[in-house]
Amino acid sequence: MNVVYFAWVRERIGLPQETVDTDAATVKDLIAELSAREDRYAAAFADTTALRVALDQELSDFDAPLHGVREVAFFPPMTGG
Repeated sequence: MNVVYFAWVRERIGLPQETVDTDAATVKDLIAELSAREDRYAAAFADTTALRVALDQELSDFDAPLHGVREVAFFPPMTGG
């Protein structure tokens, strides 16, 4: 699965995207797997209330299942202007 990081999430992790092999059932499970990898991931996902997630380019929630999902994107909330 392709995992994409935007804004400060990308800055903390140090990658714009990566391919991840995972057995995670939900977005929360994926976050737990990534956070356990290294401190930079743990820092990026420390406060999920400051994050949004999109599955295959559709806004979703952290309890959403990952079965069949090809892309997960993490980004901070967007504001209009």
